[in-house]
Amino acid sequence: MTRYVAGLDGGGTKTAVKIADESGQVVHSFASGAINYNGQDAESIKRSFQDIFQGINDACGGLENCEQIVIGAAGVSNPTVTSRLEANVRECGYQGNLYITGDQETALCGAHDREYGIILIAGTGSICYGKKEDGTIHRAGGLGHLIDDEGSGYSIGRDLLSALVRANDGRIGETVITGMVYEQLQLTNVQQIVGFVYNKETNKKDIAALAPILSMACEQGDEAALAIAAKNAVSLFETVVPVVEKLSMQQGSLAMAGSVLLNNSHVRNAFVQKLSEKYPDLACITAKKDAASGAVLMALNRLKKR
Repeated sequence: MTRYVAGLDGGGTKTAVKIADESGQVVHSFASGAINYNGQDAESIKRSFQDIFQGINDACGGLENCEQIVIGAAGVSNPTVTSRLEANVRECGYQGNLYITGDQETALCGAHDREYGIILIAGTGSICYGKKEDGTIHRAGGLGHLIDDEGSGYSIGRDLLSALVRANDGRIGETVITGMVYEQLQLTNVQQIVGFVYNKETNKKDIAALAPILSMACEQGDEAALAIAAKNAVSLFETVVPVVEKLSMQQGSLAMAGSVLLNNSHVRNAFVQKLSEKYPDLACITAKKDAASGAVLMALNRLKKR
């Protein structure tokens, strides 16, 4: 009987699932709903898990043939989340081996195609995570948009809105950011901007969705936009330094992931330049594979160890 493993990447808006046989051949991939307790209600998470495990059951010819599952999920720094996720899994009838960890660990494994290295993720939120071959880890950032997540899409979105209101009252000069934000949000004045920002229906993803404006404004040479790009690049650099230093990983490679680093060349180039000045032997690479692939590799490694 063929043995299978499954890897889950539980992101903020969806869960990516990959199933592989014991040789590492991916036999099925699909996406389902989010399983993040910090952003979803319990009932929708339950439905997502039911859908996910039906998919695993069908691909493996029964859940009993899936011998290891690894879940990388957002929000597991909240201590109650891991036990709730495990309860969800067991309620779906899966009794096999299960490992639940933060999505930064599965992302690192996918990015480097191994379980050690450094990854900097700057998407809606931001985090730097490092792991040595001996298992020593250190992380910086990733503690949420209210107190952390510097250099993230949310941080950039907030900075764009801040530039708009400061330009409006004369604290800074006119900026093309103003028109771009108004156009994207379909608004026409600062009062409406304030209403949008403080509306209880507006969430961090709505703010982060403004981040792509920064690239367009930078390409026009806008001073305010270039300052925002430089500021957020410095923030990301400052997030990496303690991880590199604590783990003594000044050589090798750092993987970059997330929409800010992948899509905004101004932020990325400024970040890479600062990092190369301080750590000339630390190369910046883009992720080799995604986090779901990383979860599969971690599951295969655990299967082999047994």
